[in-house]
Amino acid sequence: MTEPPPVDGSPGTGGPGERPVAAGGESTAPSAATAPRLLVMPATDGLTPIVWPGPTDQPAWAIPVTVPPGTQGYAIFLPLVPEGANPASPAAPAQRTAARPAALAATGPTTQVVRPVEETADDGQPPSPPAATVADPATADGPAPADAPATGDRAAPAAPAAPAAPAAPAGPRVPPAAAFGYQPSGPYSFRPVPPQPSFFDRVWPGPPPARRLTTPLAVVAGALGVATFVPLGRTGLGWLLGYLVLTVGVAVAVRHHIAELPQPERWLRTGWAVAALALLAVLGFRNAWWLVTFCVLGALACTALAIIGGRRIRSILFSLVAAPIAAVRGVPWVRAHVRVSDDSGATRRVVGSVVVTVAFLIVFGALLSSADAAFSRVLGALIPEISVSGVFRWLFLAAVGALIAVAAVYTLAAPPNLSSVDRETSRSIGLIEWAPPIATLTTLFGGFVAVQFTVLFGGQRHVLDTTGLSYAEYARSGFWQLVVVTVLALAVLGGVTRWARRDRPLDRLLLRILLGLLSALSVVIVISALSRMYTYQKVYSFTGERIFVMAFELLLGAVFLMVLVAGVRWRGGWIPRLTAALAVVMLLSLAALNPEDYAARRNIARYEQTGRIDAWYLRALSADATPALSTLPDPVRRCTLSWIADDLAEPDPWHAWNLGRQRAREVLDRLGPDAIGNQRDCRRADQFDLPKTRTPR
Repeated sequence: MTEPPPVDGSPGTGGPGERPVAAGGESTAPSAATAPRLLVMPATDGLTPIVWPGPTDQPAWAIPVTVPPGTQGYAIFLPLVPEGANPASPAAPAQRTAARPAALAATGPTTQVVRPVEETADDGQPPSPPAATVADPATADGPAPADAPATGDRAAPAAPAAPAAPAAPAGPRVPPAAAFGYQPSGPYSFRPVPPQPSFFDRVWPGPPPARRLTTPLAVVAGALGVATFVPLGRTGLGWLLGYLVLTVGVAVAVRHHIAELPQPERWLRTGWAVAALALLAVLGFRNAWWLVTFCVLGALACTALAIIGGRRIRSILFSLVAAPIAAVRGVPWVRAHVRVSDDSGATRRVVGSVVVTVAFLIVFGALLSSADAAFSRVLGALIPEISVSGVFRWLFLAAVGALIAVAAVYTLAAPPNLSSVDRETSRSIGLIEWAPPIATLTTLFGGFVAVQFTVLFGGQRHVLDTTGLSYAEYARSGFWQLVVVTVLALAVLGGVTRWARRDRPLDRLLLRILLGLLSALSVVIVISALSRMYTYQKVYSFTGERIFVMAFELLLGAVFLMVLVAGVRWRGGWIPRLTAALAVVMLLSLAALNPEDYAARRNIARYEQTGRIDAWYLRALSADATPALSTLPDPVRRCTLSWIADDLAEPDPWHAWNLGRQRAREVLDRLGPDAIGNQRDCRRADQFDLPKTRTPR
């Protein structure tokens, strides 16, 4: 390989402003025996020279490059080979010089010089350590030598001599190319630097491989329990039974990991698991679709908190998201338990036993069922009917149960580090930024509360005179707006509490005053909203959904009271967990109230007083309201019971037993078939409906 002739200003040619510098910063004489081959470049005016310090006995050069500000480009790496040496020949191992990458980067007048990477020579001895100091080109004085030995008709740059260098400091050195994403894996090759640790590597690396047979058995128990007991599309006791089987299987599989948790955390996780069981138990007693939907969602949230934990808002929200992620990440980990299990024979024996058991049930069950009609009815009640839709439903439930079990065992085996999720946020909002808007909002809330007290003491006449609306219309017109106001006010309180600075006593004093006033005024707004909704329902009609919204608004009021308490000592880390616990209590309280039965009884009382009733709404109630609806006179009773009777026409399997439907069937049996109406009765009952064009009083 031929090389271009050296030019003035290039390394090794004695150009101005550059000379070889040894470890101590002194110039060295060129040596023809160690002159390296060098790729040179034409001279360019205004170059800032870079002096490579060079380790002992291994000269190296760096080409100076001037990089204007804003220029984009790549680093240049030049492997150097001593002249006259064959890198592939083992005859002259002492003359071989390992390649050294040089990372060239210049920003203005400052030039960064990086050290070469330590390598091992061909003779197995490590090279001498590099110099401990790096020469700055600004301090190098005098021109570089102009003489350079020639090889053939091409001039070769001179290499600096290798004086003795001081010992390098102990400890590993960072490869210079690592800053550009590469590390040297040999004299002339580079490999990519390993990527930086991801979020999961830092926060949630997951459990190591294990060989416990209890882990796949827990997943199987969860899948079979949910698929066998849960009556999808029906409320019933099977929801509780399926979750109970799943919980027991997971607890047995991870009992060692649970025992390693701190005792307070262990009690907290157990409490969330019990809360999930309590919410799913509601499905065995209540039949209102909206109530059981919120209970199932609440049970899933409690399950996520029981599996992953969570103390503050960030970690609680992370738990809700991380549980589905754990179900996906844990599938390969659980599958590895079966693949690398030491006792593979036990697995085959268990699978074989299950297959033989299922075959016995199918063969002998079919024969005995055909032999006796009574036994056939009992067996039909225990075993659900097999159909294509039933098979797909069973597979879906089995997959859901298995994934929940996978998420539980995977996370409890190695829970994530939630301390990095709940890290402290820098408080960057100063007094001048948050105080004016919070003061304005507090003043606005104060004016609204003053008007509310005027309406409260003025009564219906004051409302009619000032707004032209009846009291019921006035109450209906503002409830939903007040709900939005309370939610937004709670968000503002949380944001200011988290990001407002508290460095000075004045900051803390104003925060306590303004946020305390805003919280107290928000509590009054919550009371006003509740009063409006109660008044509206007294005039129009009570519904289960409206009762739920009132309960939610009451929960928001409790959160504002907690904010007031936390502001005394600036410690509110307990608020998110207590809020989640109060949400569970709210759902359980609604289940104990039986909201649809309560709404039906209040509507019946209004019907007895005014002769008006919302028959369209009452006939859409669930079986929970049947005992109350049975006291209505005809034809309203016949209409309202018609839809419920249609829903209860088919008997429930044993795992779909529900107390509300059981009581409704008993009431319908007592009334007899003549008490059940049809569409004709509903048309007659429409005359009792509340007129929509008439202003209520």
